[in-house]
Amino acid sequence: MDSNKILLIEDNSSDIELTKRAFKKNNISNEIVVMEDGQDALDYLLSPSKSPEHLPELILLDLKLPRIDGLEVLKRIRSDNRTKQLPIVVLTSSKEEQDIVAAYDNGANSYIRKPVDFKQFTESIRILSTYWLILNERPPRRRE
Repeated sequence: MDSNKILLIEDNSSDIELTKRAFKKNNISNEIVVMEDGQDALDYLLSPSKSPEHLPELILLDLKLPRIDGLEVLKRIRSDNRTKQLPIVVLTSSKEEQDIVAAYDNGANSYIRKPVDFKQFTESIRILSTYWLILNERPPRRRE
């Protein structure tokens, strides 16, 4: 298991840097792999050569992405046996009820709205990482 990797699927460069800064401020040293569009993220995750040991520990997924949107990325991740149990946190600025419902309907483990304030965002990242990277018990990786 590659427990050092977090996959951040985000197209906004400011949000990417903000997320990295929040992880650093909280002394979270996990490697953050960034994919800036849905297609690249799916290519990275669903590559036939990608073994379960090399999948990320956690996926942070924005909904508004170029090429393939976040909901479609979520559906495709959940439809593949190798990736269907990966923890996926939708981390987005959308507060639309339809987005929240669609995210959960398609298998999101959590839905978090990005706080605008950096201090609040940093605290959200601290709580999120404590739960998903330390406290959460995950099923064993599938070998398929």
